[in-house]
Amino acid sequence: MAFTKAFPKRTDKLSIPTWVDITLSEDEEKQVDEKARQENIRLMKECIDDAKRIFIDKNMREYQTNIVNIAIALFEKRASHSVYWKESRAKEKI
Repeated sequence: MAFTKAFPKRTDKLSIPTWVDITLSEDEEKQVDEKARQENIRLMKECIDDAKRIFIDKNMREYQTNIVNIAIALFEKRASHSVYWKESRAKEKI
């Protein structure tokens, strides 16, 4: 199923925007999903490194489970979901 999103589009003739539905093709959606996947992997690696630094800075013992738990918390805060990337791609088509 293709990704579809409605965006407001202003015109000179009307003071209120008209809504335009933008649909991504299957190829565009796959490209965006792959880009989001690669970005999420990069972010998770960065979060693991940051979690390790936090433990070192705070003189805490580096247990892998603790590092992974902090990395996941950081990742959840930072990670952009694929819907964001799809919306961004759809906005480019307006």
